Formats: sequence, structure tokens, C-alpha cells
Amino acid sequence: MTSAPLAAVTGADGFIGSHLTEALVASGHRVRAMAQYNSFSSYGWLEVLPRDVLAEVEVVLGDVRDPGSVRALAEGADAVYHLAALIAIPYSYRAPHSYVDTNVTGTLNVLEAVRTLGTPRLVHTSTSETYGTARTVPITEDHPINTQSPYAASKAGGDRLADSYHASFGTPVVTLRPFNTYGPRQSMRAVIPTAIGQVAAGSRTITLGDLRPTRDFTYVADTARAFLAVGTAPADRVVGRTFNAGTGQEISVGDLVRLIGKVMDADLDVREDPQRIRPAASEVMRLVADAGRLRDATGWAPEHDLERGLARTVEFFRDPAHLARYKTDIYNI
Repeated sequence: MTSAPLAAVTGADGFIGSHLTEALVASGHRVRAMAQYNSFSSYGWLEVLPRDVLAEVEVVLGDVRDPGSVRALAEGADAVYHLAALIAIPYSYRAPHSYVDTNVTGTLNVLEAVRTLGTPRLVHTSTSETYGTARTVPITEDHPINTQSPYAASKAGGDRLADSYHASFGTPVVTLRPFNTYGPRQSMRAVIPTAIGQVAAGSRTITLGDLRPTRDFTYVADTARAFLAVGTAPADRVVGRTFNAGTGQEISVGDLVRLIGKVMDADLDVREDPQRIRPAASEVMRLVADAGRLRDATGWAPEHDLERGLARTVEFFRDPAHLARYKTDIYNI
């Protein structure tokens, strides 16, 4: 009798990482999940997973910036899913060194661990922000890279390291590039939980940044399925390649908030806050994915349209226990 495959996940305590952990367990994997070390012994969003799910998860506290932590996490794993990252774009203007330490050096540590241990598969996480404002739409994986924020630059640096390790050492890495994932547990630093959270807390005056940019919003369960798809597909279909994961549909931030008002049955007064607006040359005005390569290689396709995904997200934020974890009355940088 063979044991279940072991998946190691960095960033498992975060938004997408906790959903991926659930999806891996549901698909029959054992999971070794890294939560960032902290003095509170907090496991982040892993703490809200059902007990039967957590029974299949070994949670370890560590840090991707530390090579020893990463090697211990990857030891014996059949696949490593690398999601740990600093993600907030506004904070990257204030603390760019931190983004390089985590998103570049941290990725290097993961690549070195996988290379030296001979791990069969590494799934590296990129971001649609590396494309910058769309020059052609929809955006394919061949679109030029144009990093318009320190965050995007740090993620592109990790991407290039992943490509170089595959080319130089044959490291079995595949890169997934999600487009604007949203859903339960997302940080208040993103536009959808910012709007929903303010409404759920009782406000009808919603404060946001620029309302003009368009985005391709993908529900988190679909993004988790995309990670599983590239993590378990035959190597000859995915290894050494980069894949977009998105719906192919775009909506402006302004229209998005109007849709949120409809889903929440609320008449909203939306106001722009200058401190939430990116520097003009740093704002990415348009992102919409062409996920045909991922569909052709793995059969993946999103299962949630935006209104359905928003309804599930609203349900999460309307739970007082969940909403209490958030600070809806401040600008969360």
C-alpha cells in the first residue's frame, strides 16, 4: 500500500495558500504547510480550516528567507508549492528591500532546496502585475514584462530565477501566474475585501483608490484548482513553462463596486481617497488573461463567474467572527 503524496506549501498561512492546502487535502495529499514564524504561534488562516482537514496537515513555523527552514520543509516532498511572498503594492513603495529579501532571495532558497533534494516538482507563483498595463489584450504568456512597482519587480526577479534554474540545472519548475484572485480570507489590502468589508461593517460610503483600472478577477477556489492542475499534470506538459490563470473577463473597479452593491443589496456612495491612489506611472490600468495555454495543457477552466464568487465572498465577510479579524475603518496599506 503506497502512502499519499506529500505536498509542501510555503505561504500556507495566507489567503491563497490556505485554500490550496484545503484543496490538496481534498485531492488526497498529505500537506506540510509552512506558516511564517511569529512569537504568537499563529498559523494564520490555517487555523480556520476544519479539524478533519488539519488532521492531514503538518504545520511548521519557518521563513522562506532562511535556507534551513526551506530545506526542512521540502525534505521528502513529492511537490513544493511556493506561495510565500510579500504582496501589498503600496507597502512595496515604502519597504522595497523587504520585497527583494522575501520574493527574490526567498524564491532562490526554494529553488536551491528543490535542486539539491531532487524534488520531483516545484510550482512557483508569479503575478499578473509583472505584465504591467496591457499592451495587447487578452494577455498571453508572451506579453512583455513591464514591472511598474517594486512588488512587481521583485516577483519578476523570482520568475527569472525560476526560469534560469530550469535552464541551468533542469530543475522541474512550473510557474503559475494568477490574475487577481479574490474570495474568503483575502487581505483587506485588496479592493474586493476592502469594499465588501466596509459594507459588511455597516458603511454605505465606500472609500477606494482609482476607480478606472480594469482587472480579471478569479475566485480563489478556481486559482487553487489551477495550482493543483500544474502540480499534478504530466511533466512533459507543464515543466519549464509559465501559465496564466484567469477568467478572460475584465471589469473596472468602479463597475465592480456597483456589482458588489447589487450583491449586498446596498446603495453605495463611492469616493476616491488620494492616499490610496498609486503614483501615475506605477498604476496598472488594464489586466485581462488569456489562459488558453493552461486550458490546453491541463484542462483547467474557471468554474465561478464574478457574481457567484462575490456572493460567496460576501457570505464569508458577513460572518461576525470573520469580520472581526479585519480593520475595515482604516486604510490597510
